[in-house]
Amino acid sequence: MRLTYSPSALKALRKGPAKEMAALRAKLQEVAADPLGPYPWAKRLTDQPGYRARQGDWRAVYRLDHTTDEMIVDIIAQRDEVYK
Repeated sequence: MRLTYSPSALKALRKGPAKEMAALRAKLQEVAADPLGPYPWAKRLTDQPGYRARQGDWRAVYRLDHTTDEMIVDIIAQRDEVYK
């Protein structure tokens, strides 16, 4: 599955703490390689469509598009800002 980022998610990856962002990017690449794998840090969202991955206080909200075989990361933000 191909991993793509929205412009705002890319901006957050560049501006966030390097160590946290590198770990979050590695987790997202792992999910893209096997979207149905058992990941304790990735869960389906209940209020909106998609999934979230967590790394410390940072969250990434993504969705899976099986028609184009693509994983799209929409939002990367801190925990208190991501679901607003």
